[in-house]
Amino acid sequence: FFHFYAGICSALKLTVPSHTIHGIEGQPLHLSVDYNFNGTASEIQIIWLFERFQSNPEYVLGSVNQRVVPDFEYQDKFTLLPPNASLRINPLHLSDEGNYIVKVNVRGNGTVAASQKIQVAVDVPVTKPTVHTEPSSGVVEYVGNITLKCTVDRGTRVTYQWMKNGKRLHAGPNYTFS
Repeated sequence: FFHFYAGICSALKLTVPSHTIHGIEGQPLHLSVDYNFNGTASEIQIIWLFERFQSNPEYVLGSVNQRVVPDFEYQDKFTLLPPNASLRINPLHLSDEGNYIVKVNVRGNGTVAASQKIQVAVDVPVTKPTVHTEPSSGVVEYVGNITLKCTVDRGTRVTYQWMKNGKRLHAGPNYTFS
């Protein structure tokens, strides 16, 4: 019995390009999913769930034999074009960050199922940096210190790098960073 069951399970293969995908806030994001079924299918069901961190998965949309059944709350945001199992999110917001679970059920000679999880991280583009100087005149004659403060209004995973004449500055007797 075990060998027969294992043979049926291997008949449905579900693949995703990566288990973590980065998208850009405000842009569309395509979660590409392929499935292969070596057999005759009488019905194919595709289900997408969304799981915010530390919460239960919610139904987003699904299809049975190419008829899409969206959750009305999300119908303008998520798109599924069966028989393709890929999901399109448009536009992407910070609140869309989390795990997306796709499940494909195939009914033929018995029912087989496969599922995959994709973690979506939403990146916010970094805004143009602003530099403030103290003293505000930016003029220091021979002695004294000048402080340059660089800030950005928005952006995820921001890193700062100071350069002088196109070369990277390193901490030392003349420069301190905080």
